[in-house]
Amino acid sequence: MIFSLLLEPLIMPKLAVLSQTFFLVLNIATLLQICIAKSYNVGDFGAMADGKTDSSSALSKAWAAACSSDYESTVLVPQGMFLVNSVSLYGPCKKKVHLRLLGNIVAPSYQSLSNHQSWISFNNVDGLSFIGSGTIDAKGSSYWSCKKQQRGCPYGARSFSLQGCNNVLVNGLKSFDSEGVHISINQCNNITMQNLILTAPDDSPNTDGIHIGNSNFVSVLHSKIGTGDDCISIGPGTKNMWMDHIVCGPGHGISIGSIDGTPREEGVEDIEVKNSVFRNTDNGVRIKTWAKPSNATVMNVKFTNLVMKNVTNPIIIDQEYCPQSNCPKGSSGVKISNVNISSVIGTSRNLQTLILDCSSTNPCQNIKLQDINLVYSDKMKKTQRATSLFKHAYVN
Repeated sequence: MIFSLLLEPLIMPKLAVLSQTFFLVLNIATLLQICIAKSYNVGDFGAMADGKTDSSSALSKAWAAACSSDYESTVLVPQGMFLVNSVSLYGPCKKKVHLRLLGNIVAPSYQSLSNHQSWISFNNVDGLSFIGSGTIDAKGSSYWSCKKQQRGCPYGARSFSLQGCNNVLVNGLKSFDSEGVHISINQCNNITMQNLILTAPDDSPNTDGIHIGNSNFVSVLHSKIGTGDDCISIGPGTKNMWMDHIVCGPGHGISIGSIDGTPREEGVEDIEVKNSVFRNTDNGVRIKTWAKPSNATVMNVKFTNLVMKNVTNPIIIDQEYCPQSNCPKGSSGVKISNVNISSVIGTSRNLQTLILDCSSTNPCQNIKLQDINLVYSDKMKKTQRATSLFKHAYVN
């Protein structure tokens, strides 16, 4: 039964049809805009589709021409393989700019990106549409080997970054083997990301699919994410985020936090994850905070209509989060409230399928649980009734 749910719209078919119809109309409208917009082909600016010649300058020049145009414009990366070093594309632009990726963009060696936090970044752009049937491939395996051998490696570059951008649509982006985070969204508003494929091996370190921070109204829809870290990590200062029809795995699940890693971090509020599947992940849905003083809050969170397939911790609130050896000895000051968890089914690798480990000084308030049907499945594929752990949690 669970496997069949992976192959068809989940749980609420009428909503799925409405959602798919809406995005079909949205995509057609966007493609029509692209067709009538003035086009700037990176090949006309010197890009070579041989996978060896650095095409960074050509991409930057094509972007600059489109951004300064008095007309709505398209930057076209045609079919072929293009080597691109770190490139930052800046706004504001005079008119809307579309970037259409038909080919494949590949990264240089990690040493070439060692002084850059991001590989491909968009900064202060309003009205960007990124439409991709091609791929971006960071070729991160040599960088991960460096990290695993602790050879004094540089900071791993994020593959695709939005910094200070508004009103952005990213549709169809395929990102492979990022050195670090695949997609980073920071200080942005009104971002829609859909039909993404983000992939890295399950043992690749810190390769989150999407990390969001200090942003408002972000949607991630109809996407498949499998990495060595969180499929989606929702950082401090994120508000009004919607995730729908996500297939997550492998990885660490969808996480809110961690919160209170540094002093005076902002909280997170109005988050929803629905109609999604987690396969062979360490966690399903998770809220994690450090056991430190804080004035931050996590509030108004909904996890609904979820399928767990062989997940270690399907549902977990962890207010003693600490992935290192020298952990704080206090209790978390982050206040968690108004968390609604409903219609969650599937199998767990852990006998405790529902863990609410809240702060002793700031207990979780107004936690609502409804229609949770999770079973423990051991290595012999034997199932048995699961258990729960509640600490300092007020559950309705």
